[in-house]
Amino acid sequence: MAFATSVGVAPPPRAALGGGRHVCGPPSGAARVPSPVGRLPPPGAGAHGHGAFNGGDRHVPPARSPNAVIVIGTRGSPLALAQAHETQRRLIEAHPQLAADGAIEIRVIHTTGDMVLDKALSEIGGKGLFTKEIDVAQLNGDVDIAVHSMKDVPTWLPDGIVLPCMLPREDTRDVFISKKAACLADLPDGSVIGSASLRRQSQILAKFPTLKVVNFRGNVQTRLKKLEAGVVDATMLALAGLARMDMTEHATAVVDLDDMLPAVAQGAIGITCRAGDETMAAFLAPLTHHETLDCVRAERAFLEALDGSCRTPIAGQAVLVDGGKTIAFRGLVARPDGSETIETTRRGPVAEGVAMGKDAGEELRGKMGEDFFAVPE
Repeated sequence: MAFATSVGVAPPPRAALGGGRHVCGPPSGAARVPSPVGRLPPPGAGAHGHGAFNGGDRHVPPARSPNAVIVIGTRGSPLALAQAHETQRRLIEAHPQLAADGAIEIRVIHTTGDMVLDKALSEIGGKGLFTKEIDVAQLNGDVDIAVHSMKDVPTWLPDGIVLPCMLPREDTRDVFISKKAACLADLPDGSVIGSASLRRQSQILAKFPTLKVVNFRGNVQTRLKKLEAGVVDATMLALAGLARMDMTEHATAVVDLDDMLPAVAQGAIGITCRAGDETMAAFLAPLTHHETLDCVRAERAFLEALDGSCRTPIAGQAVLVDGGKTIAFRGLVARPDGSETIETTRRGPVAEGVAMGKDAGEELRGKMGEDFFAVPE
């Protein structure tokens, strides 16, 4: 699958990029790992496949700017760019030398999940739909770090890539958006809700089986336009995404966690780099929000134990309580049609968060039948 790149992307309105011209370099004592020898083609590219060749010539990414100290890889949606520019802003705040012109370059990489919009995510493939092409660019040395919505990141990472950094987490709740009702309960029977998320679909149908949920792909702006055009009666989005784009005014209501448990890692931004790249690790270290890291690691351990993906309706939420000494976790699995849900909870020391998440996932896996996630014919 081809991946396209572009440079010099303008920041969303929220981003404050700083300024100034002075020599910049890595944090003191850090050493950059060399880019891997040889170049990997995009996933699925063969000798004459998409992305590897175009009329007999291999796709070559844009040259790295001579002033670039860090090249950030990101998807091209408005939300992804907002997250990339938030990362850029935080890097400059932590390392003022990166405010020099061109020191941080943002490069857009189009992923399978971005390019295939006429099918549900569950029909395209399970894991890595929004990360594979970015991973390839990172391993090839085309980008140094990559900024991801953590809910899109598979529980496994390719060899050679590590996830050392997560930014402070936004509000993890979902929002209900409609011009016809104030909340899900107010929608009349037969109302159509647009959502690409099996997690949302299953939880909606579990509580409101007389509603209908249809596939609803595209970025936030596209979905809001479809809603405005009357394609559906309502939709649901992550509050975190709206907040990062200063678009919370579009939310009709914020959905309580008791009514809609979020996706694993929802609201968290993760930043990857190449394994052994001490320079990038040193740049990222001050940005890491350890409370978010602890909670998301517990949630991802739960997801990994269930071998979850976008094909599986799984939800999980970990929060710190007791002054940050304790993790409280709640996890859920559901049949896609909402006919059955199974929940579990855990509570224990932060140091045991990953073990608790894994144990919770194994418990639910033991309670599910082999065809639990199968979609009825």
